[in-house]
Amino acid sequence: MAAADKLRSDLAPALLGVLAGSAMQVQQAVLWSGSVYMFFMLLALVSHRLIAIFSRVNRRLRHGSVNGSVNGFSFLLIFALLAFGASGWRATAFVSGALDPALEGRDIQVAGVVSGLPQPFEGGVRFRFDAASATLDGQSVTLPKRLELAWYAGGWGRGDDVGASANERQRAPQSVQAGERWQMTVRLKAPHGSVNPHGFDYELWQWVQGVQATGYVRASRHDLAPQRLQATWLHPVDSLRQRVRERIFASVPDPNAAGVVAALVTGDQRAIERADWNVFRATGVAHLMSISGLHITMFAWLAAALVGAGWRRSGWLCLWLPAPSAALIGGVLLAGGYALFSGWGVPAQRTVLMLATVGALRLSGVRWPWPQVWLLACAVVVAVDPWALLQAGFWLSFVAVGVLFASDSGAFSPDHKGVGGRFVSLLREQWVITLALTPLVLLLFGQVSLVGLLANALAIAWVTLLVTPLAMLGALLPGVWSVAAWAVQLMVELLQALANWPWAVLWLPQAPVWAGLAGVLGGVLLAMRLPWSLRLAGLPLLLPVLLWQAPLPPAGQFELLAADVGQGSAVLVRTQRHALLFDAGPRFSSDSDAGQRVLVPLLRALSVQLDTLVLSHRDSDHTGGAAAVLALQPQARLLGSLEDEHALLALRPLERCVVGQRWQWDGVDFEMLHPLAADYGVVNKTNAMSCVLRISSAKQSALLAGDIERAQEADLVRRLTLAQPQSQPQPLTGLQADVLLAPHHGSHSSSGALFLDAVQPRLVLVQAGYRNRFGHPHGAVLARYAAQGAQVLDTPHCGAITWQSWQADTPRCERQAQQRYWRHQVPP
Repeated sequence: MAAADKLRSDLAPALLGVLAGSAMQVQQAVLWSGSVYMFFMLLALVSHRLIAIFSRVNRRLRHGSVNGSVNGFSFLLIFALLAFGASGWRATAFVSGALDPALEGRDIQVAGVVSGLPQPFEGGVRFRFDAASATLDGQSVTLPKRLELAWYAGGWGRGDDVGASANERQRAPQSVQAGERWQMTVRLKAPHGSVNPHGFDYELWQWVQGVQATGYVRASRHDLAPQRLQATWLHPVDSLRQRVRERIFASVPDPNAAGVVAALVTGDQRAIERADWNVFRATGVAHLMSISGLHITMFAWLAAALVGAGWRRSGWLCLWLPAPSAALIGGVLLAGGYALFSGWGVPAQRTVLMLATVGALRLSGVRWPWPQVWLLACAVVVAVDPWALLQAGFWLSFVAVGVLFASDSGAFSPDHKGVGGRFVSLLREQWVITLALTPLVLLLFGQVSLVGLLANALAIAWVTLLVTPLAMLGALLPGVWSVAAWAVQLMVELLQALANWPWAVLWLPQAPVWAGLAGVLGGVLLAMRLPWSLRLAGLPLLLPVLLWQAPLPPAGQFELLAADVGQGSAVLVRTQRHALLFDAGPRFSSDSDAGQRVLVPLLRALSVQLDTLVLSHRDSDHTGGAAAVLALQPQARLLGSLEDEHALLALRPLERCVVGQRWQWDGVDFEMLHPLAADYGVVNKTNAMSCVLRISSAKQSALLAGDIERAQEADLVRRLTLAQPQSQPQPLTGLQADVLLAPHHGSHSSSGALFLDAVQPRLVLVQAGYRNRFGHPHGAVLARYAAQGAQVLDTPHCGAITWQSWQADTPRCERQAQQRYWRHQVPP
């Protein structure tokens, strides 16, 4: 017993050390060399040996009261060093296989195997590809092991890659099956995503997936045709998942219901339509529609109950292995099999590791207090995947499990007999999880479903007891999928009704980490079975996360936030009490655009209520996200140069932007400089009709120029020159600006020398896509900016760019301010 107690006392600081060391390493901005991390691991081993020698020599200290704290701190430090070094060494090993920048945008012939589950989309198919060999101009080259490729249908190459010509007709993609060996020509680039405040970290997601290069298949008539070489036995699980998914869509007429059924059976979350995802998120049941920890855990319970019931029927088996042990082993193994078939996603991996850890403790006869069991499960998951600490699912899963343990719910108790008892216990504790996780959900996502408790009470039982079993049974009896689809449709109708309730979702500004942590602690205190005097102490801790307000510009000042939306434009302008969005970014596909991907989350996180949405002109890289923004901001006025028949006018009346429009917000002046009223109906070129907006405070000014080209620039200079006294030698006050949004993303057709002489910008912001096929910003344009002495910041290098008029000399680049070693750094 003394040895077991000592093991527990030493293990707790060691586990904390694993978590602390891993957490410190994943926060590094830049990786050190692999030898440095090896030194940390060696130092940990040497320190462990020295402390062991010290403990044997100094027995008095070993038995004294100081001994426990010394040993505890030493174990924490040793394992922190070990975890820090191991995580860093793994990261450096992974980075060493990154794509050579010299290979970006080149036509490379590759041979390899399709891995993972191919994902059909509107424009073709996207798939993972494990490259076995590659050649460039007949010479062998080295590529990363895992690529993510897109093969576009009958249309064109990808628009944000250099050299993907919009005029090269592509061969239609063939049926790509997991496990097939292919030979094809591809163009690659490093994984590069948008980096915005409170935005999704695409590059971290690709890092976790093991992807080090993305690209597309070159299949024009000028390229060698992609060739299927052979089917292989590699990736048999993904091949089976693909066949099952195809059978589901063939059996279920309603594609929306089929997508949900496919997600529950194969783990293919992308099969669910965006509209359905919006309903699931609004009602707080999105976790039920993916293979989450709840699904794996429930499956393990069901499997354990069935294995135990069958095992007890055989006396011989019970003599060989007790039924509870057999049920536990069977439940974990079958849950692992389910997780493997469902795609072995990161949440499923975490859950299987947690179940295996807890199961191993029980089989060994160890009965530790729940905090140590919980801590051990966390440390095991983090040791396997340190980057889990950066994912919302990790925190939601383990905080939820910890709360259930701490609140003594009984849901995880081995004394609960039968499936029904465990399931009822889980439902009874749903409110505990909801209460405890609400502050954490607000911190991570800035929203919480106010109907989530009711929706989960209904949906957990419906999905777990009816939809999921029917969906799984359909793999054996395909006709059952139609019944599962009917159950899905009924559930979606009910959830849609709940989502339509007023105040179904509460959106709050995303608070800083300290406020979120205080809120989580408050939620946990309220959920635990403690005296009410202690539980009510959690209420004040909730206030920071609930009452947080994003900082606003001072009176008479303004802020520009040039969002990172790829090849497109979207600039948020804020004064003390007003906000304007200049353009709404590009449209990526029929169900994806910059509005719902970037701008809506950004506006919600900052709690912005737009007064005006300006759409400079009709091009889709400026209007693609407008519908999503208008749906979120029903009070916003729409100002722009769109033609009368434009589809967006069905959503909101349009006020034309014309020269002479002026208004003032909080001491900041706004003036429209282009186009002229007479241009409407006469000028047919869309870029020429771009709205040009000048914003000025007492000391600073900015010019948002849309996509005007040199003819319009010259016209602006001419008109404003005529408006000035001929004898005035100073720069044109009507056009001069400290900050310039580069016209037409830095195209060679814009930013003429005459225009720049008039504007005289000190800072130029360029919104463009990484390796965009237009070559923006053009080298000659950058040279003209340099001749003006202007600082140029572009979104591929910077991510989102924030400039504040009261701190005009210190613009913020989000990619540098939030630098992490897995984020792509574009060469200067």
